[in-house]
Amino acid sequence: MLRVALAFAAIAAATPVCAQPALESGFAGALRGCEEWVLNPASWAEGPEPFIAAVNLGSAMGYVRSVDAAALPPEQLRIDNRYWRINSTEGAGYILVVSATLPMCHITGGGDTDLQPAVEAVLTSDGFQGHWEAIRTEIQGDLASTIFRNREEPMFSMTVSRSSEPGQRLDRVQVLATAMFDLGE
Repeated sequence: MLRVALAFAAIAAATPVCAQPALESGFAGALRGCEEWVLNPASWAEGPEPFIAAVNLGSAMGYVRSVDAAALPPEQLRIDNRYWRINSTEGAGYILVVSATLPMCHITGGGDTDLQPAVEAVLTSDGFQGHWEAIRTEIQGDLASTIFRNREEPMFSMTVSRSSEPGQRLDRVQVLATAMFDLGE
């Protein structure tokens, strides 16, 4: 099966000073977990250990029984969900929601730190772009949304919405990503 490995762009290479490596690795790990869960169900079908190892975030990622409503996927994707919290810093991080029934994942990120520079650093990294092709980006006000298609599994697509510029409000979800494998039904 497909093994997913994302490479990270070096922090010093065109990344704004306010980006933090832990925020980048947390978002990259959430994306890695998303791909792993959907494209390699064998990594979690017999227990979570292989999945946790593949995400490679160590103790920064943990299973939780529930999450706030703001971290839930759209209503039609709330079937047999599992929730993973990724604590990147003391006050900021990501939630990865997956389904044991549907081939989908949903990521939200927020907290007391501006996530936009970290999210952009991951989305523009060679590792991410090696796995995902940007199809189109729309900007509405201070929100940018990009649709990506997985390069190895073109039926697997993801929409990532985030602040279009650094320094936007911190009182809301700062990044939202939903990925689904189109079963053609």
